[in-house]
Amino acid sequence: MRAIGTWSASLAATAVVGAGSYLWLDRPVAQMAYAYHAYQGTFATLTYIPEPLAPLACVAFFAAGLWVLSGRPLAHVGTVAVLTSISVLVTEITKSELKYVFGRTWPETFVQNNPSFIRDGVYGFNFFHGGAGYGSFPSGHTAAICALVSVPWIMLPKGRPLYALAVAAVVVGLIGADFHFISDMIAGAFLGTSIGWMTVAFWRLKA
Repeated sequence: MRAIGTWSASLAATAVVGAGSYLWLDRPVAQMAYAYHAYQGTFATLTYIPEPLAPLACVAFFAAGLWVLSGRPLAHVGTVAVLTSISVLVTEITKSELKYVFGRTWPETFVQNNPSFIRDGVYGFNFFHGGAGYGSFPSGHTAAICALVSVPWIMLPKGRPLYALAVAAVVVGLIGADFHFISDMIAGAFLGTSIGWMTVAFWRLKA
């Protein structure tokens, strides 16, 4: 199967699994997480992992760019760092646009007195609504960590157990802190992984 066929099948699977989660998993899992609200701070700590990724990606990109402009070759690890930076930054922009498109309300009330499932019983999508209270879908944290690991997953495969652990830590944190619905994370994982994969595919065109 060509790569586009694999990607299309993955998109379809993401849509089906995400829809199933929306119908049957998201609400009970959010309620379960809320029942253990006393542990929210502990789980929230894990969600901090992706937060510095976009600034670090900018630094890595410009550092590598200056290195190349000085006439020095870029090692394989440097190439991976550049491609990972591009993946993270494109994901950061894309997820923000998608949040606006889908306008999904959050599991809990976190910001600007936002309507939420736990407090208000509000659940669903409000397309093109905009605003901080309508940005649950897709999960930006999940997208960011998947954008980070998807490039080295392909180009530095020996580290795959570590990459999987990083993703698992963020996902567990998001679920336990009740920051996102399961379907938000499914969509975020697909988004970040897709962009990382596409970034590597662009780079390989040079051959």
